[in-house]
Amino acid sequence: MTSVAKKSVIVIGGGIAGLTAGALIASEGFKVTLLEAHSQIGGCAGTFRRGPFVFDVGATQVAGFENGGIHERIFRHLRCPLPLAEILDPACIVHLGDGTSPIHLWHDPKKWQKEREEQFPGSDQFWSLCSQLHKSNWSFASNDPILPVQNFWDLIQFLKAGRSMNAFTGLFTRSSVADLLWLCSCNQDQRLRRFLDLQLKLYSQVPTEQTAALYGATVLQMAQSPLGLWHLKGSMQTLSNHLLSGFMRYGGELLLRHKVVSLVAKNSRDPWTINVVTENSLSKQFQASDVIFTLPPQCLLSLMSDQTGLPIKYRYRLEELSQPSGAIVFYGAISRSYLPLDWVGHVQLMTEKLGSLFISISHDGDGRAPLGKATVIASCFTDITTWTSLAESDYQKHKDINLHNILEILHSELHIGPDTWLHKELATPNSFARWTGRPQGIVGGLGQTPTTFGPFGLPSRTPMQGLWLCGDSIYPGEGTAGVSQSAVMACRQLMSEYGRDFNLTR
Repeated sequence: MTSVAKKSVIVIGGGIAGLTAGALIASEGFKVTLLEAHSQIGGCAGTFRRGPFVFDVGATQVAGFENGGIHERIFRHLRCPLPLAEILDPACIVHLGDGTSPIHLWHDPKKWQKEREEQFPGSDQFWSLCSQLHKSNWSFASNDPILPVQNFWDLIQFLKAGRSMNAFTGLFTRSSVADLLWLCSCNQDQRLRRFLDLQLKLYSQVPTEQTAALYGATVLQMAQSPLGLWHLKGSMQTLSNHLLSGFMRYGGELLLRHKVVSLVAKNSRDPWTINVVTENSLSKQFQASDVIFTLPPQCLLSLMSDQTGLPIKYRYRLEELSQPSGAIVFYGAISRSYLPLDWVGHVQLMTEKLGSLFISISHDGDGRAPLGKATVIASCFTDITTWTSLAESDYQKHKDINLHNILEILHSELHIGPDTWLHKELATPNSFARWTGRPQGIVGGLGQTPTTFGPFGLPSRTPMQGLWLCGDSIYPGEGTAGVSQSAVMACRQLMSEYGRDFNLTR
C-alpha cells in the first residue's frame, strides 16, 4: 500500500465544509490543495465590506461552539483556538404577524418551556415528544455516524453510532413534523403551525408538512442549553479564518481565484485530473488521488460528462434532486439610536408581501460597525426561476420593487425612515450566483423531507472511486455545524480507504 504521506487530495470550494475537510485531512499527513474560485474564503459564510461596515453574506449565527459541539471538537482536534463568540439569548424573537405577542427562543430550557406554555397552551405533549426524539438524535449524531450507508464499512460505523438510539426513535423515520402535531392532538393549533413553518423553513428548506420529524425535532431545540446558537466576534469570516489557520498549520496549500472547469475521474492506474482557470484566464491542471467536492452536487453535471467518468445512473440522480430556494437579502447600516431598544440580535417576521423575513442586527462593538452604529441584514426566500429568466431592465425593476418592500416592512416594524440609512443595497439570486458560484444562486441545501433526509439523502461516498461530497446538501444538512459534520464524515470515509481509523477528539 502506498504511504499516506504520498497521497494527495484536492478540496474544491473554500467555504466552511472545504476548510474543515482540508484542515482535518492535512492534519493526518496528506498533501492537500484547496481550490477556491473567489478572491476570498468563506463561501456562503463569508463577508464583504462597505466603507466602515462589514456584512455577513449569508449565515449570521453559528452552532456547535458548546463543549462537545462539532466546531469545538474540530478546533480541539486541530489544536487551534475557537473564535470568540457569545451565546445568543434569546436566539431569535419571532413575530407571527397576527398582532399577538412575539415568541422568544430562550437559551435557558426552563424559560423556553414557560414561553411555550404561555404562547402555545396545550402543546406540552408535542414539545415533550420532540425533546425525546432530539435527545436520541443528538446522542447518535455526536458519535459521528455515516449516512447514508453505501458499503460494509459505512454500515459498521452506523451501527456503532446507532447503539445510542432506541427503537422508539426509529418509528418516526418516515414521519413529518406535521405527523407529530397530529399524534399529539396539536394539528388544529394554527398559531403553533405558523411558528413551526417559519422556524423549520430556515433549516430544512421546507415547511412543517414536509420536514422530516427526526430532523425537525432536533433543529427546534438548537437554541436551548446545553446546545445553543452563537454570535461571532468580528464577523462570520472569523470562523473561516481560524479554520484556514489550522489548514495552513498542517501544510495545506490554498489557491484563490482558481475556478474548476472540469473533472476527469481516475481509473485503476491514473489519478483524478482537475482542470482549472485562474484569474488571468490561464489554464492549469492538477492531479490527485482523491477529490473532496464541497460545491452543490448539481455542479457535477456541468463539470463532468459521461466521457469524463460520471456514471449515467448517477447523473440521473443528480438531475432529479429537488431545486433549493434562492434568497433576496437587504444589507443596511444605520445609527443605533434609530433601532428599537427591544430589537436585538435576530428577529423573524411573518409578512404579507414577502413571507418570512429574517433580520440580523449587529451587536455594538462586535466589529461589524463603528460604535454607535449597526448593520442590519434582512433576508427572505425566493423562487430562483423568477430572477434568472428576466431581461436586464425587468431584473432591475423587480429588484427595486423588492428593495422597496423590505424598506417598507423595516419602516413599519422598526420605524426606520427611508432617509435614515447610512448604507442600503439588495442582493438577489443573481448576486449570489456571481459571489458564490452556486448554480442560479441557490442557498441552503436539499429539503429535509422524510424521503430525502439522513439515511435517504445523497451519500458523501460517490460511485466514483476517490470522489467525496460534503456541504449543505449532504448529511446532516445546512448551517455551519451541519456542513462541518458532513466534512468530518467524508474525511472518515476517505481515511478508511487507506486503512486509517480517523475520529475527532472527544
